[in-house]
Amino acid sequence: MGRRKGGNKALAPSGQKSTPDADGMNLDGGKGQEEAPEVVAIEEKAESSNLEDSPLIGSDKTSADYYFDSYSHFGIHEEMLKDVVRTKTYQNVIYQNSFLFKNKVVLDVGAGTGILSLFCAKAGAKHVYAVECSLMADMAKEIVQTNGYSNVITVLKGKVEEIELPVAHVDVIISEWMGYFLLFENMLNTVLYARDKWLNNNGIVLPDKASLYLTAIEDAEYKEDKIEFWNNVYGFDMSCIKKQAMIEPLVDTVDQNQIVTNCQLLKTMDISKMAPGDVSFMAPFKLVAERNDYIHALVAYFDVSFTKCHKLMGFSTGPRSKATHWKQTVLYLEDVLTICEGEAVVGSLTVEPNERNPRDVDIMLKYSLNGQHCQVSRTQHYKMR
Repeated sequence: MGRRKGGNKALAPSGQKSTPDADGMNLDGGKGQEEAPEVVAIEEKAESSNLEDSPLIGSDKTSADYYFDSYSHFGIHEEMLKDVVRTKTYQNVIYQNSFLFKNKVVLDVGAGTGILSLFCAKAGAKHVYAVECSLMADMAKEIVQTNGYSNVITVLKGKVEEIELPVAHVDVIISEWMGYFLLFENMLNTVLYARDKWLNNNGIVLPDKASLYLTAIEDAEYKEDKIEFWNNVYGFDMSCIKKQAMIEPLVDTVDQNQIVTNCQLLKTMDISKMAPGDVSFMAPFKLVAERNDYIHALVAYFDVSFTKCHKLMGFSTGPRSKATHWKQTVLYLEDVLTICEGEAVVGSLTVEPNERNPRDVDIMLKYSLNGQHCQVSRTQHYKMR
């Protein structure tokens, strides 16, 4: 999985919609957002796959090799804590809805520094069990003690699937489980495991809704820099690397002015009810051009919602909302699509955990355009790792 050379483009342009700090419910999608169509017909062609016969360099290593170790370093927690959209939304959900937590037993899945546990304790929770597998659990224990909450918060070091809680049931499960592209690192299944094992029948999971969206962008400059660069490197052909660069999604902040089409809802997950297998899905899409332009990539982003609050709360990671550390996920197309206003790119996106390492995500994109100046049908494969 790549990151754009520009690094952290921290804030959106002035005039861009932002996520309010207090209520948090300025979810993206914006102009032209639609639900997924029921049926989309796709013509498959022989040249459809960009993944076959293209093994990735270092493909014997996956994110499982460093997942928990990476969360032992304070730097990743600093980035998340300084993500104001993320952290303030959780804080406001808890403080402004203390009735959900007062005198309740809470389970914090993937507690990190323990910040969500501290919020819950301050809101009046009876007891909070903070589960963290990385070495950061030791720091969390010290942080809890330093802030005077040792009698309310118990930090448990280990995997949720392996530890035993001192109680049979909990009233609330809270977690910040979302990864890039929503599902990268697949921590959602850990939350579902905890839900099925410990949550009371009338208990709640926070957040309880997550939605994945897709749109299309013009991105000639960065595609030239990231992909086409390999065609001629100081006079030498390194295009074999280009094939691998296409397979790896790019994580970065997209300028809302690059958006060419409507934003399409692909999938909504109800964390309170869904089964673990629901993280694998196929969703059709239809992206309609809102102007004459070129399409170089599709872009995925997600929203999360806390629907059990007194007032609906949540946030978006979309390009029309205030930037977060999740940014957006860019899927470059092999084709440059010349599209006219009103024409549509139709297709489907298939998402599933990697068989070898479920924390990685395999994506299959099928798309076609039958326009005035461009006719194309193709299948591409991507790997987030």
